Amino acid sequence: MSPFFIIPLVLLLWIFSCIHILNEYERGVIFRLGRLNPRPVGPGLIFVWRPIDRIVKLSLRVETLDVPSQDVVTRDNVTVKVNAVLYFRVVEPIRAVVEVANYLYATSQLAQTTLRSVLGEVELDQLLSEREQLNLRLQHVLDQQTDVWGIKVNMVEVKQVDLPDQMIRAIAKQAEAERERRAKVIHAEGEFGAAARLAEAAKLIQQEPAALQLRYLQTLVEIGAEKNSTVVFPIPVDVFTAVTRILKEKAGITE
Repeated sequence: MSPFFIIPLVLLLWIFSCIHILNEYERGVIFRLGRLNPRPVGPGLIFVWRPIDRIVKLSLRVETLDVPSQDVVTRDNVTVKVNAVLYFRVVEPIRAVVEVANYLYATSQLAQTTLRSVLGEVELDQLLSEREQLNLRLQHVLDQQTDVWGIKVNMVEVKQVDLPDQMIRAIAKQAEAERERRAKVIHAEGEFGAAARLAEAAKLIQQEPAALQLRYLQTLVEIGAEKNSTVVFPIPVDVFTAVTRILKEKAGITE
């Protein structure tokens, strides 16, 4: 093949290798002879002078990082397994390339250590009930530490908390005892209210003695309405009072 064809072909291949197309969500950091270009390039058509220039592409979209399960010892000495998910994005491409070797790996390791340290400062009850506050605290700590890398942490969510079997049984017993306590309190409040109403009813009946007889007759009607063989002998209460007084007199008991 003639050199007149080889040289244009090599030149054409070199030109194609120097052309880069960056999407709307991508930016490029260019190093020229090892020195950093002060401004990132993109999006669109980018021409890189190879081999003088070297380009590093970065995505500005939100990245999702799954934090694997970590063994966390809470403040009340309970060992649990906790995993989480981290949402972050690159806001300064130059820092993400220059300040850290691999920002994805560094952010993953930092998220794991932060998860253990932050959740290790709270008790188990807080970990189970105050999930939203802990998520905000994790986000704040990670956002401060990754700010020097040009990364913005948007959200941290604790996904799952795995408890030991012994702790699950203990929590179930505690919940059962709490329900029993509430039931007893409600029952006692009902008895107190019923006693108060009965006391008021007794005062009204004491003012009107005929009301007691009417209530007695109403009770007989209710008993007779049922299909049973119950036999009721109405005996006035005064009879028992008189009999009791006579027995005391015979026994020589004086009030």
